Amino acid sequence: MIKSYKFRRALANTIIYIILGVMCIIWVMPFVYLLLHSLRLDGAPVGNGEVLPRQFTFQNYIDLFTGQSSNAEVQAQSLNFPRWFLNTFVVAIFSCIISTLSVLMVSYTFSRLRFGARKTLMNIAMILGMFPGFMTMIAMYYLLKIMGLQGQMVSLVLCYSCGAGLGFQISKGFFDTIPRALDEAATIDGATRNQIFWKIILPMSKPIVVYTVLTAFIGPWTDFILAKIIMQDNYDNYTVAIGLQKMLANEYKTTYYQQFLAGSVVVAVPITLLFLKMQKYYVEGVTAGGVKG
Repeated sequence: MIKSYKFRRALANTIIYIILGVMCIIWVMPFVYLLLHSLRLDGAPVGNGEVLPRQFTFQNYIDLFTGQSSNAEVQAQSLNFPRWFLNTFVVAIFSCIISTLSVLMVSYTFSRLRFGARKTLMNIAMILGMFPGFMTMIAMYYLLKIMGLQGQMVSLVLCYSCGAGLGFQISKGFFDTIPRALDEAATIDGATRNQIFWKIILPMSKPIVVYTVLTAFIGPWTDFILAKIIMQDNYDNYTVAIGLQKMLANEYKTTYYQQFLAGSVVVAVPITLLFLKMQKYYVEGVTAGGVKG
């Protein structure tokens, strides 16, 4: 009986591992294709049906940052990828800082303070969070246009960060796990709420801070729809998402397909390194923030 149970368990585990292995290969294949063909010497957009390139080169990355094309037959609009990359980086950094501070302060307020409208505000924030963000994009564009901010990078920072405080639920769950006795002891010693938050709670909340920073950075870094609506035809203020999409336009894809693949790899590198470096704290923040409070 015991041997039969062990055999069935081993067989089940083997099947599960095979399924997971196949799923992993399917998931990784697009990224491998992206990396290999970003180094391909041949400039054809479909690679002549070849799965693996025959010759490799870093010229595609050089062309990406110099605004040139390896296809001499087509002279399309020059690339400005360094400017797009810098735009995206600046917007993501400022949005990340503002969003992180906003989320953490709102989360601490709802976790520790008790006031009359607390439950009402939490319910309103949860209801608003159920509506897709794209429903308000057109309205935001016209409001920015009235203020003369359409096509400006500051508009993206405002749109990405102003409503960030509504996503307080996970951070609040984490703060709920921190004993309130620490706040009470600090209050007895004469500390203010502001001092308790910055000097006691935040130093103990590294996992949720890292989680909030990552989510606040990834959103602006990868967003396309809102950036496209706000920027319109302001070429110099494009983000990398808009720029990469432009490379695939019918009039440019034959010329800039290899640069598009190289640009996709370059964009993925910062997020990948950041996530790998902070993965431990990210998981801790998610699991601890799932506590209901």
